[in-house]
Amino acid sequence: MSLNFRTILAGLLAGGCLLSAAGAVSAEDPTKLALERISKMEVGKKDWPQWGGSYGRNNTPEGKNIPLKWNVETGENVLWSMPLGSETYGNPVVANGKVYIGTNNGNGYIKRYPSSVDLGCLVCFDEKSGEFLWQHSNEKLPTGRVHDWPHQGICCSPYVDGERAWYVTSRGTVVCLDTEGFRDGQNDSPYVDEKETAETEADVIWLVDMMKDLGVSQHNMCSCSVTVVGNLLFVITGNGVDESHITIPEERAPSFICLDKNSGKLLWRDSSPGANVLHGQWSSPAYGEFDGVAQVIMGGGDGYVYSFLAEGRDGKAELLWKFDCNPKDSIYLLGGRATRNHLIATPVVSDGLVYVGVGEDPEHGEGQGHLWCIDPTKRGDVSPTLVYNSKDPKTPISHKRLQALVEKEGDFERENPNSAAVWHYVGADPANFETTMHRTCGTVAIKNDLLFVSDFSGLVHCLDPKTGKPYWTYDMFAASWASPLIVEDKVYLGDEDGDITVFRLSKEQEILGEVNMGSSVYTTPVVANDTLFIANRNRVFAIREGAQSKPAEQ
Repeated sequence: MSLNFRTILAGLLAGGCLLSAAGAVSAEDPTKLALERISKMEVGKKDWPQWGGSYGRNNTPEGKNIPLKWNVETGENVLWSMPLGSETYGNPVVANGKVYIGTNNGNGYIKRYPSSVDLGCLVCFDEKSGEFLWQHSNEKLPTGRVHDWPHQGICCSPYVDGERAWYVTSRGTVVCLDTEGFRDGQNDSPYVDEKETAETEADVIWLVDMMKDLGVSQHNMCSCSVTVVGNLLFVITGNGVDESHITIPEERAPSFICLDKNSGKLLWRDSSPGANVLHGQWSSPAYGEFDGVAQVIMGGGDGYVYSFLAEGRDGKAELLWKFDCNPKDSIYLLGGRATRNHLIATPVVSDGLVYVGVGEDPEHGEGQGHLWCIDPTKRGDVSPTLVYNSKDPKTPISHKRLQALVEKEGDFERENPNSAAVWHYVGADPANFETTMHRTCGTVAIKNDLLFVSDFSGLVHCLDPKTGKPYWTYDMFAASWASPLIVEDKVYLGDEDGDITVFRLSKEQEILGEVNMGSSVYTTPVVANDTLFIANRNRVFAIREGAQSKPAEQ
C-alpha cells in the first residue's frame, strides 16, 4: 500500500472491443426494481439504506426537485450540515430517520475520545435536523498501518434494516448494531460487554473479529460495504499482503464470507484469490438472480470477479463462475508500474448483466483501465481468454499471481469459447489520454439505457450499457474516486477539487451546474426522501430545494 490510503476508498468503459453478443436481459427498470426491494425492508419507502440503495448496487434513487445549485458558505438550499472527522470516505446511507456515515475522530463527538485520539467512527445523525445521535468507535489496532491505516477512519457504508445496522470496521470486525444506540436505555443481547452505555454510544448486538476468528490479515484496513439478502450477510474480508507488499501472511484465510445476519454465525467461506492476491481486497459484494439462480458477486484482489451460489451448499461455498478482468500478459509491479490491477469498484447488477471496472491504489498512478460487461449465466472460468503452455497445448494452465501469461516460459493464450464477456471498454481512443478509460474505484450507475462511470484521471464516461458504445467523455480536471448518482434526469459526481458536477442524463454532453463543497469530495452523493446528501472531506450536508441553514464552519 502507498503512503496515503484515503484516495482508494470513497467506505468505486466505447471504442473498446466488443467480444460477444449480449445475453438475455430483463426489461425491468433498475430504479423501480431497487425501490421494490427496499419496500420489502423495514425502512422508509424513499430511504437509501445501503451503498447503492439495494443489493444490485445501482445508485439511481427516486427524488423530486433535487437542487442544481446550493451554497455551503451561505447555507442556500442547505437543510443542515454537521462536522465529521478530518478524513471522510464512507458514503452516507439514510434509513428510518437517521443518516449514517463513516469517518475518523477528527471532530471528537464522544467525550471519552477527544479529537486528538485517532479512531475509526461510524456516526449517526438525525435525518431532519442533523443532530448528532450516537457513534460506534473503533480504537486503532496496535499493529499500525499494515492493518489499520492512521487517520483514515471508517471507509465503508453500513447496511440498515429495521432496528439493526451492519458494517465492517477498519479493524476487520463485522458488527451488528442497534440503530437506537443506548438512547433507548437498553443493552441488547447477546453482546452486553460494552464498557460505556451513555446515550451517545453504540449498542453492539454481535460482532465477528475476522482477524482473530478467521485468520484474516487485512492490508491497511477493511472497507467492504456489506449487503444482505434474507438472512444472508455477505462480506469481502480484505485479506491481503503485509508491509513488504510481497508476502501474503494468510494465504488460506477467507477472502469472501457469508454470515447469518441475526447471529453472526459463519455459513460459508471461500479463499479463491488465495496466494494470487496482488495487494489488498477493498471491493464490496453485489447480488442478483439470474435464470432463477441467486448469486453473490465479489471483486477479488487478484483482478477476478467471482460469483457464488448465495446460500452456499452443505455449509460450503459453491463457485459458479470467475472472470479475469485483466489482459493475460499484464504484469503486477510495485511502484505504480503495474498493468495488472485488482478490483476496488463494486460490481453493479442491472438488466441481467454485471458491470465492473479495474483499479489500483490511486497513488500507483492512473494507468490503463478496463470496464467489463459480463453475462452471469455462464459457468466455470468465463474469462475472455485462457492461457496454455506449449508442453500441454490442450489443457489451460492455472492462473499465475503477477503475470498470467509469460511467453518465455512457453505460455500462449486462446479465446475462451465459454467467455462471458458481453463487451469490453478501454476508451474511445486509448492512445488519447482524454478519451482513455483509466483505473477506477468508481462504481457504474445505469438509467434510461445510459451508463456513467468516472476514473482516477477525472474523466467521466457515458456509454450504452448494452453495447459499450461511447457517447461522450468529459474531463473534470481533477481526480475522481467517487461514483455517479443518477436522480430524475440529472447525474451528480464529485472530485478531489471539491466540485460537484451535474450532468444532464443524456446521450449528448450537457453540464447543468457545478458547485464547490469547500473541500475534497471522495464520497458518492445519495438521495433519500427528496434530499441530497453529500459528504466532503470533513463535513456532511443535507441539501434540499428552498432550505436555508446557517453558514457552515469549514
